[in-house]
Amino acid sequence: MTRDKVMDIIKKTGVIAVLRAGSADECEKLAEAAVQGGIQAIEITMTVPGAADVIARLSGKYSDNGAAVIGAGTVLDPETARLCILAGASFIVSPALNIETIRLCNRYVIAVVPGIMTVTEAVTALEYGCSVLKLFPSNAYGPAIIKSFQGPLPQAGFIPTGGVSLKNADEWIRAGAAAIGTGSDLTNCGGDYSIVTKNAQAFMKAVANARI
Repeated sequence: MTRDKVMDIIKKTGVIAVLRAGSADECEKLAEAAVQGGIQAIEITMTVPGAADVIARLSGKYSDNGAAVIGAGTVLDPETARLCILAGASFIVSPALNIETIRLCNRYVIAVVPGIMTVTEAVTALEYGCSVLKLFPSNAYGPAIIKSFQGPLPQAGFIPTGGVSLKNADEWIRAGAAAIGTGSDLTNCGGDYSIVTKNAQAFMKAVANARI
């Protein structure tokens, strides 16, 4: 799948499921539940034990049939990005701005979403070809920050992550977010994965309603 197609799916879906788990098995169950709830963009964080193997299995399960795109999150350096790409990751997400990671992804034409906190970081990311940026941690700002960023940078898209919940997802979308990233508010289920599916459905509904 091309880089542009992956980004189109992320924007259209409007929600990235950011998955952190104590085991590979738990992570895969969370992913399955999120996909069942309608989320088509799944981010496996590198804090998950055996994350690369999880990415490989989920990519084989979902990416090939188009049910979801599987990416890697909490990618701190180009070495980790390369490992994830080889495992089958369709997109790479970083919590910070690392130029070498962006260059590596550009080399292999893989979608990359770097984390930014300032206008300077946003401009630097744009200069290296990243049109969609991760606003992290978004709970340090608030939805109004998107308008502030897009004043001088109307060409940039932003994905707030960190503190995005069902209570404020619609606010972020109405503020102009290209999509949202959500983790614990989606996955906190106490082992009942049907709750994750219900949460995913609720997030998808909130985004769809906010876009009307």
